[in-house]
Amino acid sequence: MAFLHIIALLLVTGLCMGQDFPFRDPTLPWEERLDDLVNRLTLDEMILQMARGGAKGNNPAPPIKRLGIGPYSWNTECLRGDVMAPGWATAFPQALGLAASFSPELIYRVANATATEVRAKHNYFISVGNYDDHTGLSCFSPMLNIMRHPLWGRNQETYGEDPFLTRELGVAFVTGLQGDHPRYIKASAGCKHFSVHGGPENIPEPRYSFDAKVEERDWRMTFLPQFEACVRAGTFSFMCSYNRINGIPACANKNLLTDILRGEWGFQGYVVSDEGAVELLWLGHNYTHSLLESAIASVNAGCNLEVSYGMVNNSFTFIGQAVAKGNISLETIRASVRPLFRTRLRLGEFDPPTMNPYNALGLEDVQTEAHRQLALEAAIQSFVLLKNQRGMLPLKAPDVLRKNFAVVGPFADNPRVLFGNYAPVPEPQYIYTPRRGLATIAANVTFAAGCTFPTCSTYMPAQVKAAVEAADIVVVCLGTGMDLETETKDRKDLALPGHQLELLQDAVAWAAGRPVILLLFNAGPLDVSWAKAQDSVGAILACFYPAQATGLALAKVLVGAKGANPAGRLPATWPAGMHQVPPMENYTMVGRTYRYYGDEAPLYPFGYGLSFTTFQYSDLVLGANVVPICGNLSISAVVKNVGSRDGEEVVQLCLRWGGASVPVPRWQLVGFHRVPVPVGRAVKVPFQLDFSQRAIWAGEWRLEPGTFTLFVGGQQPFQETRAPSNILQADFTVSGKACRTVQC
Repeated sequence: MAFLHIIALLLVTGLCMGQDFPFRDPTLPWEERLDDLVNRLTLDEMILQMARGGAKGNNPAPPIKRLGIGPYSWNTECLRGDVMAPGWATAFPQALGLAASFSPELIYRVANATATEVRAKHNYFISVGNYDDHTGLSCFSPMLNIMRHPLWGRNQETYGEDPFLTRELGVAFVTGLQGDHPRYIKASAGCKHFSVHGGPENIPEPRYSFDAKVEERDWRMTFLPQFEACVRAGTFSFMCSYNRINGIPACANKNLLTDILRGEWGFQGYVVSDEGAVELLWLGHNYTHSLLESAIASVNAGCNLEVSYGMVNNSFTFIGQAVAKGNISLETIRASVRPLFRTRLRLGEFDPPTMNPYNALGLEDVQTEAHRQLALEAAIQSFVLLKNQRGMLPLKAPDVLRKNFAVVGPFADNPRVLFGNYAPVPEPQYIYTPRRGLATIAANVTFAAGCTFPTCSTYMPAQVKAAVEAADIVVVCLGTGMDLETETKDRKDLALPGHQLELLQDAVAWAAGRPVILLLFNAGPLDVSWAKAQDSVGAILACFYPAQATGLALAKVLVGAKGANPAGRLPATWPAGMHQVPPMENYTMVGRTYRYYGDEAPLYPFGYGLSFTTFQYSDLVLGANVVPICGNLSISAVVKNVGSRDGEEVVQLCLRWGGASVPVPRWQLVGFHRVPVPVGRAVKVPFQLDFSQRAIWAGEWRLEPGTFTLFVGGQQPFQETRAPSNILQADFTVSGKACRTVQC
C-alpha cells in the first residue's frame, strides 16, 4: 500500500516527468518556494484555487497540470475522529464530553490519533485518485465557540462555557492534530467559527441572517481569547462564521479578519468561509446585492477560500470580473492564494514522498487496538458524577455478576443516539451501547426502550414495568440526541423530552426501593431537578455523547474498575430552570455562564463533579504576597486523597479581581490540572499565573494594581451544590501604576 501511494504521489507531483521547479526543492526555505510557486500561477488558476474549497460541486481545488500540481480537497471534518470520509474510523467522545475531562493531555492524544487516521485514509484515497469531500488533510476543527446559551443546538461541539478552558483544550487539539514532526504537519487545524457565534441556529431566527450585537468588552474578554491562542498554537486556518457582528457579516468583516486576526495577532494562514457564508452575504444578510459584490467584500476583508453550497458558479468565480473592474487587486489575489499553498507545502505535498514519514501510514493504522482503547479511556474520563446518594456507586463487582439488570429508556440500546453531531462511523462490532456494555459484567440484562426515539412522544410503559420489576438494579438512560439538539436545531426548553420524566418516575416507583441509576446523554443542560431531589434515584451520571465505547466505559465506571473512578467536571453551568435562561439572541454576558451568573444558584455549577473518593486541600502557597504590575505569580497547593479508593482530582484555580475600573467576571478560571492521587497520598500541584491573566479590556488590554483573590479546590467557590472537598483562598496585591499589557 505504501509503495502504491508513493508511486501515485510521484505521478501527481510531476516528478516522474522530469520537472524541476524551485518550489519542489526541499532544500530551499519555505517562503522562497512559495514565492516561486505563486508567481507561476495565472489569475484564472488562482481564482479556481480560491473558489473550490468544497463542498459537493465545489470540490476539489483543481489540478494545475502544467506545474504537476494535483487536486486538493479542503473540506475535511476532524472534530473527534475522521468524520464523513468513506470507510470506518475510530469515534471518540463528542467535544463537550472531552472538555468535561479537563485534560489537555487527553485532547492532545485524541487529536493526534484523529490525525493519524485522517492521514492514513488520505494516503489511500489519493492512491486510488479519490479527491472527494472529506478526503483531504485540512480539518475544519477545533470548534472554539463559547457555550453561552444552554439551548443552542451546537453546544455539543464546543469545549464548554469558559474561555480559558476552551483556550487550553483548543491549543492541545491544534498541536495534537498537527503533530510534533519538525518539518511536516500530520493534518492541518482550522479554528472555527470566527467569531461571536453561539446561537441561534433556528430559534428564534435563522443563523444565516442573525446579527450578533456584542459589546467590545464581551467580544474581547469572552469570544476572542481562545481564537488568539489558536494562532499562537500554530493553526493553519480559521473559518469565518455565518452571523453578522454588529451589522457586518463575519466573512466580510475586515476588522475581524484583517485588523484583529492578522494585524494584532500576526496570523499567517488562510480564512475559509463556512459553507455558503459568502453567498449569504447577499441571500441571507442583504449586505450585498450580488455574488460579485459578495466576492469583493469577502476577499478584501481577508477571506481566502470559499466553501459554497455546491454552486458551480459560486461567488469566488466572479473574482476575475472584480479584478478587471479594479475592485480587487491582483496583489490581493496573490496574497490570498499564498497561505493555501503554504499549507500544502507543510503537509509535504511538494517534497519527495520518502521525506515525509506520514506518507507511510495506511488503512492498517485506522481503528487500531490503541485507538479503540483511547476511545474507551476518553469516554471514562468524560463522565461527570452528579449524584451518588449514600455511596450507591460503585457497585460491588462480585455482587453484580449475580444481579439482574434492567436497562431502560430510549438511549439504552440505540447506537445512533450515542454519538452526537460530526461523528465518525466505526465498525459496528466496536460499538457498545449501555445494554451491550452492561452485559459484559452482569449475568442477566433485560432491556426496554419505553420510547422508540429520544423525543419520547409515544411511551410504552408496560415493557418498562416488566423489565424493572424483574430487576435487582435499574439503569435508566435518558437524554436528547440529535433529534433535539444539533446543527440547525435549537432546543425550546430545559425539560426532559416528551414522556422521559414520566418514564423515570415510573421506573423509580416500580423499582420499589431497589437501586436506580440515571444516565444522561445530552449536551445542553437538562432539568433533572426531580431526580436530584429524590433519594430513590441513587446516582446520576452525565455521559454526554461517548460514541463507540459508551457501554464498555459505563460497565467499568459503575463497578469502579481500576482507572474508572469518575473525575470529570461540568464544562458548563446547568440552570435551575428556564427563569435563569436569558434570551438566545441577546449577546451580553450578563447572567450568562458561571463568570457572570445571577444571584440564584444553578442546578449544577460549572466545574462540579463527584468522585468515589474524597479529597482535602491544604498548604496554599503564593510565591509572593506583592507582585509588580507586570509580574507573574507562582502558586501551589496540596491535595490529599482521604477516601478509600484511588482517584483523580481536577484541581481548579480561580482569580477574583479587586476593584477593577470596568466590569469583570465575578471570578475566572485561570488554571487547572487533572492529577492522579492514590489513597492516603498527597500531591503538590503547581500553577503559574501569568500577568496577562489579570488583564481587563478598557478599549485596550490593561493591567491595574489592587488586591486580588485566588481560590484553589476541586470546584468553584461559594456554590450551593458542591463536592465534599474544601476550597482554599488567599489574597495578593499588585503594585505599581496601571499600564497597557503591551508595555510589559
